[in-house]
Amino acid sequence: MRVGLVGTGYAAKLRAEALLQDERSHLVAVVGHTPETTEIFAKEYQTLALNSWQELVAREDVDMVVISTVNRDHGAIARAALTHGKHVVVEYPLAVDFTEAKEIIALAKAQKKLLHVEHIELLGGLHQALKQNLEQVGDVFYVRYSTINPQNPAPRKWTYNHELFGFPLIGAISRLHRLIDLFGEVFTVNCHQRYWAVESEYYQTCMCVSQLCFHSGLLAQVIYGKGETIWQPERKFEVHGEKGGLIFDGNTGYLIKSGETTAIDVGTRRGLFAKDTTMVLDHLFAGTPLYVTPEASLYTLKVADAVQRAANSGLTIFLNDALD
Repeated sequence: MRVGLVGTGYAAKLRAEALLQDERSHLVAVVGHTPETTEIFAKEYQTLALNSWQELVAREDVDMVVISTVNRDHGAIARAALTHGKHVVVEYPLAVDFTEAKEIIALAKAQKKLLHVEHIELLGGLHQALKQNLEQVGDVFYVRYSTINPQNPAPRKWTYNHELFGFPLIGAISRLHRLIDLFGEVFTVNCHQRYWAVESEYYQTCMCVSQLCFHSGLLAQVIYGKGETIWQPERKFEVHGEKGGLIFDGNTGYLIKSGETTAIDVGTRRGLFAKDTTMVLDHLFAGTPLYVTPEASLYTLKVADAVQRAANSGLTIFLNDALD
């Protein structure tokens, strides 16, 4: 499988390493944000440096395009790659716009090409531990998922840029996708969010607090914050059920029931991009099923879009089940 890679950051490096280690793939070319970083990356991973992603997706010696660049550009690159008859692997989100993402999925089907949206949060130790222990807490009625990252000074990079990263819970859509994978479809959402910024393009802090009411009656709070005016880090997932609770705090996990607390092995977050890459190649070469569908990712993007509309309007947004 001849592969072209868009991106030279953290995820792109892990993709390149995985592709080089698998004899079924050959990394043909890479394109990054600047010629300098692209040349350095290409030399490290023994591949060809290109000047634009448009040039990469048009190459006849590329069978698959892996998109590991800023969120804003995912949709445009995926659409162009599919139009040129390439398989596409893209880090979440597929696009920052729901309608665009829906059109790209339809294009992949028309072209009869693979479109895989990475959601490695489903492969990690936390998610697997949640799935294995969920039945023990009975009917779940409340979940709180908080990822807060103080950074002072805040880096002036794309993850703090309104346009390049997107709305916080679209750019960080894995927070919602984990919940939807566990608990099903969403009935209503609301959201409050705030930026602290001294210029128009970049912000120094964001805080986003959303509530999702599921069809089951479950209420989930999702808290996402990063930047300078946040003072205490937190990576916590709480599940409260009628027969017990699950508490995951950082890399530790506990099952709490009446009169007893049991430690849970959370496992590791290492090696997930390599695992995802291997599963893509297994699918293409042997037809083995993938762990997530584009439609599942699209539904989460629909929910994230509703969260954004709730934040902008101050209203509770009702979702219907159709991917309209």
